[in-house]
Formats: sequence, structure tokens, C-alpha cells
Amino acid sequence: MQLQMSCNKINYPYLVGMDARSPDLASESLPEAVSTPVLRGSGWRAARGEPSLAGMFGSVRTAKQGSFWRKLLAFLGPGYLVAVGYMDPGNWATSLAGGSKFGYALLFVALLSNVMAIVLQSLCTRLGVGAGRDLAQACRDSYPRYMSLPLWLSAEIAITATDLAEVIGTAIGLNLLFHIPLEIGVIITAADVFLILALQAFGFRWIEAFVVAMLGVIAACFAVQIALADPNWGAVIRGFAPTTDILANREMLYLALGILGATVMPHNLYLHSGLVQTRGYGDSVEEKREAITLATIDSSIALCLALVINASILILAAATYHRAGKTDVAELDQAHAFLAPLLGSTLAPTLFAIALLCCGLNSTITATLSGQIVMEGFLKLRIAPWLRRLVTRLIAIVPAVIVTVWAGEKATGQLLILSQVVLSLQLPFAVVPLVMFTADRAKMGPYVAPRWLTLLAAVTAAIIIALNAKLVWDFVSG
Repeated sequence: MQLQMSCNKINYPYLVGMDARSPDLASESLPEAVSTPVLRGSGWRAARGEPSLAGMFGSVRTAKQGSFWRKLLAFLGPGYLVAVGYMDPGNWATSLAGGSKFGYALLFVALLSNVMAIVLQSLCTRLGVGAGRDLAQACRDSYPRYMSLPLWLSAEIAITATDLAEVIGTAIGLNLLFHIPLEIGVIITAADVFLILALQAFGFRWIEAFVVAMLGVIAACFAVQIALADPNWGAVIRGFAPTTDILANREMLYLALGILGATVMPHNLYLHSGLVQTRGYGDSVEEKREAITLATIDSSIALCLALVINASILILAAATYHRAGKTDVAELDQAHAFLAPLLGSTLAPTLFAIALLCCGLNSTITATLSGQIVMEGFLKLRIAPWLRRLVTRLIAIVPAVIVTVWAGEKATGQLLILSQVVLSLQLPFAVVPLVMFTADRAKMGPYVAPRWLTLLAAVTAAIIIALNAKLVWDFVSG
């Protein structure tokens, strides 16, 4: 009764059991996990407990006063970490294969995937800020154990598929730049855990700065390569128009789903809903609404950059390999070897390898953080980040080593594309709960998603499910 009376004094009943954030609160002083049930009306079965990424929770100060641009600057960062997942080495394989095989036709898929990503990531921001929970925590609270455990397993499969692409991509980048054998390069990738530990020691802003710097290098590399390739810009513009050929051509659909899975990655939905909570944005409804707006702008800008880079990969493949009649380029090392003779420059393949290696290093960071969020959110299991990273990486290394040693380098491209299709098949298990949570007024309170946004997200989920069903039917029917 006393608890009930004290909570009646709170002006924001929907915030009960959520975060008590203060930008001046040190991470060491955060409260321990709370197990008391949430009061009626909140929509959640239990209090959130320890926040997502507790060591970095509310650690980045935000501007309470000042211009809009000053406030936005404090929120810039998480979106770029999320954007990394939209241009990882697996995305390269699908975009290179799509561009070399079908020219500019799949640019529409890249654009559609990016629009879907912007819609879904805006919901992640709303869930993380408004409900004070990441997607994994929300699933654990809302579903019985027999449902939440399969969702956790699905998320882990997606992270492993992502890590597999990073292992192969980074190993190929090391091979192209330093001539390190792929088998050795795959094993070396296990050491990237020390990069994460070093960056975390300096603070979350250093992680963001490293990622943004790598993205700048990648963008610059592709800008030079596109200039050398001199694509047909009229054909490029037409490539962004929709076409029914995607549904009629099974091979095109397979690659389209690979691009979709590589762009709207399941683990990114868990990641973003946790990363937005690294900002110290305050507790009031007005402060949280402003935080949702600023964080959504951050992710939208970052994803537009991701679209530019993704489209550049596909345009480069169409302007070089497809134009030269090489329609079966799917291997990253094969693409690297063809660039110099096709473009008449030895600089292009070097830039290609540098960008690939930067992508692999960047993706390492996001996979580590998303793995931490998923394990802690679903299982309440907290282990050292380096141990979590090492386990995940070793799981991905095993199939990569087997394929590389047994089938040779030529099989790595197909394994990369397959990993991205696996991601696409896992997407509904993250997208559907996200849409349901953010549309639930009882759970979200004043931060519930507007109906138009929920409708867009529901259409996005329906498209993803329909395309996946079509792919599975084509596979089963031979």
C-alpha cells in the first residue's frame, strides 16, 4: 500500500520501473538489478532491472540548453555504429554478386532495404528511450520462457552469421593487403577482441570516433573507385526504380534477399535499442521525446551514408564487371583481382582491400556490443566482454576454417552470401516483436509509436516475411 501511494505522486506513471537516468550519475553508482514487479498500468510484468550496457549507461553527456545543432551533436554516434552493420563484408559479397550479374537492377533493393532500416531503427530508438529497455529485455519480460529462449537462439544465430561474414571479410582483407594466407588470417581475427578492450578503456565516445573514422576511410576509397569506373549515371538512376523481375527470377530474388538480410540485420535492432541509452538525456517526458527525435535523426543520417556506400559497391560491380561481361563475380579476392585490368589503375584494388579491412574491423565492434546486449537481455547472464567476444568469434571461425581448407578460397563468396540469407530468414523474429512492443500504449505510454509509423513498420515486416516465404517455397519446390 505504501508503495502504491508513493508511486501515485509520480507525474509519469508509464515510467515506473524504467530508468532513473541522470547525466551526472557515474556508471559505478548505478543501482543493482531490481526484481520488484511493476505496478499496474505500466504494461510490463517486471521492473527493467539493471540497464542495458550498464557500464556505459548514461555515460555520454547531452546538452540541456543551447541550439538544436549543439543538442544533436551530443546524440551523433550510435547511428554510425548501427550503420556499420549495413555495410559489412557479407553485404559486399551480395552487392558484388548482384551488380556483376544484373547490373544496376538491384539498386532498388538497396534503396528499399535502407528505407526499411530507417523505419525499424526509429522504433528501436523509441523502445530504448521511451521504455528504457533494449529489445532483448523487452522480449524476456513480455514472453514466456518457451518463447523467449527460441528468440534468443534466433538472435545468436544471426550474430554468428554476421560474425562469420566478418571473419571471412577481414581474413580476405589481410590476404589482399599483406598476402597472409586465408587460413592464418581467419585465426588472426580472433585477436580483434583486444581492439574492443582497448577502446572501451577510453570510453564510449572513443569507440564511436574509431567507427566514424573507419567509415570516412571506406567512403573515400569508394569515391575514388567510382570516379575511376565512370558508371553510366542514367542507368544508375533507372536502377533505383522498382522492377517485377525480382519476383520472377529466382536467382535475382536470392541475391535480393541477401542484400535485404545484409542491410536490415537482426542484431542491429537489439544493438540500437541498447546504444541509445548511453546518452544522459534525463527523465521527463519532454526530455525523452526530444531524445527520441535527436537519436532518430542520428540513425537516419548514418543510414543514408550506409546507402551511399552500399550503392557504391553495387555500382562499382555493375560499371566494371557487368559491363565487361564478367557476370559471375562473387568472390571478394576475385573482384579485387579484376579491378586493376578493368580500370587500368593499380590504386583501385588497393583501395578496395583497405575499405574491406576497415569494414571488417568496424563490424567487429558492433558484433561484440550486440552480443553483449542479447545475452544479458535474454538470459540476465553477464560475462566479461572479452570472453563473450572470444566465444562468438571461435564459433564463427570453425566453419570459416573448414570451408577455406576443404573447399578453397572460391567457396568463401558463396558462404558470405549464404550468411546474409540466413540473416534475412532470422529477421521476422526480431522485427515482429519490435513492432508489437512500440505499438502497445500500455508498454510505451506517451512514447507509443504513431499509427502511421506502426503501419509502415507492419508493411515492412509483411514484405520481409513474404519474400522469405517465397525463397523457402522456391527452395522446397526445387
